[in-house]
Amino acid sequence: MSTSLRTHRVDVVEPGGSVRRGRVRCEIDEHLKFDAKGLATYCLTDWDTTVYDAFVVAAAVQFCDHTARRSSTGWGRDMALRVPVHDPDRWGSPDVSRALHDALAFLTGDRWRMDFAARRGCSVTTPGPLLEIDDSPCVVMPFSDGLDSYVAARLLRLRSRDTLIPVRLGRKSGNAERVGNSRTSAAFASMPWRVSYGNSGSVEVSARSRGFRFALLSGVAAFLCKAREVVVPESGQGALGPPLAPVGQAHADYRNHPRFTEKMEAFVSALFGHAVRYSYPHLWQTKGKTLAAFLDACGDDRGWMETRSCWQGARQVSVAGRRRQCGICVACLLRRMSVHAARRCEDPETYVWEDLSAACFEDGAAQAFTNRKPSGAMYEHAIAGVLHLDHLAALGRSPAKGATFRRQAFFLSRSLGSNEEETQASLQRMLRRHGEEWREFVDSLGPRSFVAQWIARGH
Repeated sequence: MSTSLRTHRVDVVEPGGSVRRGRVRCEIDEHLKFDAKGLATYCLTDWDTTVYDAFVVAAAVQFCDHTARRSSTGWGRDMALRVPVHDPDRWGSPDVSRALHDALAFLTGDRWRMDFAARRGCSVTTPGPLLEIDDSPCVVMPFSDGLDSYVAARLLRLRSRDTLIPVRLGRKSGNAERVGNSRTSAAFASMPWRVSYGNSGSVEVSARSRGFRFALLSGVAAFLCKAREVVVPESGQGALGPPLAPVGQAHADYRNHPRFTEKMEAFVSALFGHAVRYSYPHLWQTKGKTLAAFLDACGDDRGWMETRSCWQGARQVSVAGRRRQCGICVACLLRRMSVHAARRCEDPETYVWEDLSAACFEDGAAQAFTNRKPSGAMYEHAIAGVLHLDHLAALGRSPAKGATFRRQAFFLSRSLGSNEEETQASLQRMLRRHGEEWREFVDSLGPRSFVAQWIARGH
């Protein structure tokens, strides 16, 4: 990488510790706050300090990522980070260090230089009574409030005898209780840390490190309950779409991609001595196909309607005091076209943008919503979402993008351990199906919809 990368130097310190000159201070218990209840949900064995140190490292990476703004002229940053751990020799060993740096650099597009200092004070003690999970075969799944998580988990429970253990990625979800097993519901029930970014707050919105902490939590859970498999619930568009149709000059988003989780397999194995495989049961299906399969198998289960696909906060998407989903970001658009492909409908009031068939962007929003102007971040997210899904639909038919398709298929086949020609064929089928679902969805909105107009201009 170029030596002109914007540099960000951070020292993580224990309470009262000092930082080196020219370093940003990140203090445990002030900036990295560990929740006793959250930590207790990871107490399946006598407390392993390596698990706690892994949480500190993940929280420190999150702090670095959010407190270093990317340059307007280039994506990458030079990230120097020191973290205190209980066993610096283990963390600094070639195998662990190499795997950690490889995973972070690939995921974020930054150069990382991490070193580890010895903890000064007390070791962490077990934060609560040990949880009990029997020795029956189990699989781990990262679980959010999203549609993919809920549908994939319900299908897995129908098709597999292995115990499913969901790992919550946010607040405790009622849907997680539905898909898990009552004997394991207390395990991995909440995020074990929170990060405070100081007076300036978060200054970088790309937040690519999110994929690292989610994959790490799942890997830790697999290690603790001796699972050999982490099931990634995303369907093809969510896992493979971002690298196939990246936005502008941004580093491709690999957070749910087999190329990234392959690197996390190496890191988890090096750090914990535990072999785990991240699997993708719905990789070659569209989200619409996966939802349709779920509805065929569990037609009376309406829990999927309670899921959230939108990443917008409550402040951005509240209508008359009730939080909705925006309905126009790429995640919401993918959800809406998938529900349409599965021949189902949702209440229009699920979304702020109730009517995508409106001729003008601002006319599609709920009447009580005030931030409807065709400018600003919400408007830009909507255009980017429409064009991403449209570009993805056109990818298989575009000779100009054939090289991108073949290159992605080549690397994907290596990560999956599959035949390259078979990978290309599977990827082509998924993209073709996505194109059909997208065209049917856009056609259902009518030729005068603002979505159809944006697509025409984009072409």
